[in-house]
Amino acid sequence: MTVQPDIEKLDDQIQVLKKAALALSEMGDQFPAVKKNTARVLASIKMMEINVSDVVRLTGPEHTETAPARTVMDCHD
Repeated sequence: MTVQPDIEKLDDQIQVLKKAALALSEMGDQFPAVKKNTARVLASIKMMEINVSDVVRLTGPEHTETAPARTVMDCHD
């Protein structure tokens, strides 16, 4: 049996990463290498948001009458 990750937890961690990357980007105004690298990190985070966070928002309670906990495998069907 395969253990399926909880996409809400994944989304939470993606948002933590995004917040940290944005903070680094702001601090990187005087350090161009940090600014450029955080832009790359934010692009990767955006891809994770498209893959996970958007699914969470589209399958959340406001979009379904009874919203059971979703897993990544639920979204691949």
